[in-house]
Amino acid sequence: MEITRLNPWWRGAVIYQIYPRSFADANGDGLGDIPGIVSKLDYVASLGVDAIWLSPIFKSPQADFGYDVSDYCDIEPAYGTLADFDRLVAEAHKRGLKLILDQVLSHTSNEHPWFVESRSSRNNPKADWYVWAEPKDDGTVPNNWLAAFGGPAWSYWPERRQYYHHKFYREQPKLNLHNPDCAEAVLKSLAFWLDRGVDGFRLDVANSYFHDPRLADNPAVPARQRAAFEWSHPPRMQRHVNDANRPDNWRFLEALCAVAARYPDKFVFGEISEESDRIPEYVGEKRLDSVYAFAFLEDASFTPAAFRSAYETWEGWAGFHPSIAFSNHDFARPVTRYQPGQPLERRDDALAKLALALLLALKGTVLLYQGEELGLPEADIPLVRIKDPVGRLYYPLAKGRDGCRTPMPWQTAGRHAGLGAGEPWLPIPGVHRHMAVDAQEGDAGSVLHFARKLIQLRKEHPALARGDIAFLDAPEGVLQFERQLGGKRILCAFNLSRRLAHLALPAVSMQALAPLPGSAECDGEGLRLEPLSAFLASF
Repeated sequence: MEITRLNPWWRGAVIYQIYPRSFADANGDGLGDIPGIVSKLDYVASLGVDAIWLSPIFKSPQADFGYDVSDYCDIEPAYGTLADFDRLVAEAHKRGLKLILDQVLSHTSNEHPWFVESRSSRNNPKADWYVWAEPKDDGTVPNNWLAAFGGPAWSYWPERRQYYHHKFYREQPKLNLHNPDCAEAVLKSLAFWLDRGVDGFRLDVANSYFHDPRLADNPAVPARQRAAFEWSHPPRMQRHVNDANRPDNWRFLEALCAVAARYPDKFVFGEISEESDRIPEYVGEKRLDSVYAFAFLEDASFTPAAFRSAYETWEGWAGFHPSIAFSNHDFARPVTRYQPGQPLERRDDALAKLALALLLALKGTVLLYQGEELGLPEADIPLVRIKDPVGRLYYPLAKGRDGCRTPMPWQTAGRHAGLGAGEPWLPIPGVHRHMAVDAQEGDAGSVLHFARKLIQLRKEHPALARGDIAFLDAPEGVLQFERQLGGKRILCAFNLSRRLAHLALPAVSMQALAPLPGSAECDGEGLRLEPLSAFLASF
């Protein structure tokens, strides 16, 4: 496919997210690593995806499993070396795979040398590289900002007699990118990786680089606008307009994207975790190529309204190209999330196939999380094995993020499901073993074979990958839309319910596309859609 400014490689591409800690372990220590990823590149390429997105691989104390960086220009020793990384880039490119790094630029580890220097005094060269503030007269925190994982977003440092800001854990102090020297150092780290051949960046919390220097309180979300989830998670009870989502943020993104623009054909997309109505301000010429929000990641309804309403908003944003994900390292796996009230680890291959078919038929750049192509359900981690601090904080109401981060199951009968020789850092559920790659490779009807065929179908039909989208009225429980590009049209219909549905079809000649989940067939009244089935046809 020719790459142009109007038709870049990433538009409509399928990007496979790897959580390195849990993918493949080459040295037998129970943790995935970069040589392990290299050993599985043929498998990744066999899926037909266009690129790999690696969750953070930078040097880190692992308080938040890599999202607490202690050196932006080196590899976490548990994962390998820079030489290992260079080999990964070369081997990925040899197989036609792009490589995208997860960049965590809003904060660092509290063990980063920058913070160690900054906290040492109020007058050292990096004293202003982090967000410091005086206590109130009674010694309490400077304002009402709340950390994303609970509690005040401030921690006291006696040596400076000041509080430092952290949007997440106290081990993740917030960089002060208002300081030009700090901002320049961060941007230089991007060039380091671009020079090593990476093909772009996923920007963690891309809306949270800047804060209000006056440290004004965040306003409350009106009680009538709060969903049940917000009531159980205090940070969701605030509008994050002073600790994030500031106008300076967009100027920094322009500087960041200018660095990437010095290298051809790079893809820079961002995670927007709050104030999603402001997404249009983050994208466009000189800013991000794309953004993904949490609309589909947090959704547990799996209803037509959830998808249609999101796209009807996005289609109102001129030129906006979304990145879409049903799954990642922070959210319960979709097979489990779409069955609320059911036990964890409940397998449902029909639902997994339907979700994959929908994901790969929607408009946008697709982000496919490792194990999603196998239809893995969420793992049920016992309290004694939980590693995620969020899980330990909210257990048993919520068990944290470990359930979607368990090791990739490669072998049904292999030791540790084929992860490697050592005891894995998280347990591997028995149901995952039965859904391992080797078991599914030998089953032509498996979720894995289905995923490959759907990715190939998306490549064979440019209207599915890059076409416009228009939603059509449909019976309850059915999501219906058209994808269109250059006169080619594809009708897409999905029965997301557990009930039989009938759908009227346009009076035109149509060619059904295969394979599809469930049973869908034309009868005298139109299209008969069995529960959890899909129908795609070109015309």
